[in-house]
Amino acid sequence: MGRRCPRRRILAAACLGAVLLLLCVAPRALRPAFESRPLGSGWLSGRRRSPLQMLHDLDQGPRSPLAEAHRQRRDLLRRACSRHARRQRLLRPEDLRHVLVDDAHGLLYCYVPKVACTNWKRVLLALSGRAHGDPRAIPAHEAHAPGRLPSLADFGPAEINQRLRTYLAFLFVREPFERLASAYRNKFARPYSEAFQRRYGTRIIRRLRPGAQPEALARGHDVRFAEFLAYLLDPRTRRGEPFNEHWERAHALCHPCRLRYDVVGKFETLAEDAAFVLGLVGAPGLHFPAPPRPRAAAAARDYAARLFQDISPFYQRRLFDLYKMDFLLFNYSVPAYLRLH
Repeated sequence: MGRRCPRRRILAAACLGAVLLLLCVAPRALRPAFESRPLGSGWLSGRRRSPLQMLHDLDQGPRSPLAEAHRQRRDLLRRACSRHARRQRLLRPEDLRHVLVDDAHGLLYCYVPKVACTNWKRVLLALSGRAHGDPRAIPAHEAHAPGRLPSLADFGPAEINQRLRTYLAFLFVREPFERLASAYRNKFARPYSEAFQRRYGTRIIRRLRPGAQPEALARGHDVRFAEFLAYLLDPRTRRGEPFNEHWERAHALCHPCRLRYDVVGKFETLAEDAAFVLGLVGAPGLHFPAPPRPRAAAAARDYAARLFQDISPFYQRRLFDLYKMDFLLFNYSVPAYLRLH
């Protein structure tokens, strides 16, 4: 009897994985019909059209330049997935924890750190009624507090399938190396969290800096960019645990070749893309917090270029290979400052 139980658990786990795979890869057209039980959202009663229905309507008639740009992004992502992501593992429930759910408005948002996710969480809190007033007034720690917004991982397979088929799913991405440089600056160069430095900085220094000073080993406060990159490229890093979400690849957080995304927003066009999503939601009184100004965006590009200028072509190539899928899936060009040949 004792020998059979492990076999049953293995079989049950395999069945759950297969169910999740079927849920995530099932094709979902931009369909206006709701096919399962009500979730209590206002748009389900027919009083107003859901965001997915609004997008469906836009696709049926003459498109604005912005709507056409988003249609092209969807098509490009679909083609890139079919070309570059043919072999993929089964999704597990925890793979869906970055996909936040707004049942009241029929939204699924996959958040990618360092791509305006704090402001998107603020907006979702305001939309869902969990916070009131101007989203900009919501403190960052409140926006990131665990449990403030439900994720797809909180639901069972049938409820996940229901939402995947009928909600508008969107994500926002960023040029991968600019995002990586931003993560380094925020977490190591100009950190706001000593605990984060102690957790990751001390680990990086202990592994990669021979003869490190006791203070650096204790605090992890002075990690160099080259050490940070070496840590990412070290096979031991991902053997020990998954990448931290701040430098994990966007495709590994959001699984865009398994989950069907209706809107692919970009950090580089944040203002227009955020307005497009909120227009589909039908929230005219809600405005996305001000995106970075052009000067700040240029400064971020320059910062990434300065960081990479001291990295050898060999390591630049290895790092590009690590993040290559994000470049391919989201149509980003190789940065001009890289020396890959």
